[in-house]
Amino acid sequence: MGAPGPGQAAPGPAGAPSGGSRTLRGYLAEPEGNGPFPAVLMIHEAFGLDAITVRHADRLAAAGYLTLAVDLFSDGGARRCLVTTMRSLAAGHGRAFADLARAAEWLREDGRTTGKIGVIGFCMGGGFALLLANDGFDAAAVNYGRLPKDPEAALAGACPIVANFGGKDRTLRNAAAKLESVLDELGVEHDVKEFPAAGHAFLNDTEKGPKALLPLFRVMGIGPHPQSAPEAWKRIEDHFAKHLKV
Repeated sequence: MGAPGPGQAAPGPAGAPSGGSRTLRGYLAEPEGNGPFPAVLMIHEAFGLDAITVRHADRLAAAGYLTLAVDLFSDGGARRCLVTTMRSLAAGHGRAFADLARAAEWLREDGRTTGKIGVIGFCMGGGFALLLANDGFDAAAVNYGRLPKDPEAALAGACPIVANFGGKDRTLRNAAAKLESVLDELGVEHDVKEFPAAGHAFLNDTEKGPKALLPLFRVMGIGPHPQSAPEAWKRIEDHFAKHLKV
């Protein structure tokens, strides 16, 4: 990826290797000061890298992390890329994983990092973060992410994981309990919590999605829950501080 400045979209070089996007873009949020900083790779929801993702990245930068929110829809937006990205997530390989590896490599080689790197994802991105937890990261934060088809195999050898789920999330029933059971069995350090009053996407600070679908999303338990979000963010920041700022 090309080197983005503060708050800029970052164009990557054309002709991406290993099946990745031709031009990989992202949003880089930089902490104040000269560094070096621990790094965080951020993976967006199914609606793409939007203003909510940017605010999430800025929040982690304010906490001291060089944060790159990679755009998995760089080659054509959500309308053209969502289906192939979801297929990649289900398969555990493909263009999205090539893009994520490329973004992580860019962070590691940036020159302003300490060598410690975490990964965080939301919704679709939470599923990717789970699958990347055993791929060279020092800590992972999973927010209402779908579990892999074979979590025991996918999460063996994973880095420490903090995970936040919503008890009213109809799309991920019992996911928190299942994830905790698997991580217990594998001996992976973890802190999994289900917030009883929250639903899916509860860390968002505004509703998102097509206006016509917002009433349905509310019925399905999808949307912000400002009463639960502060504790969830504190859990994320405490987890990264423990594992990335040492």
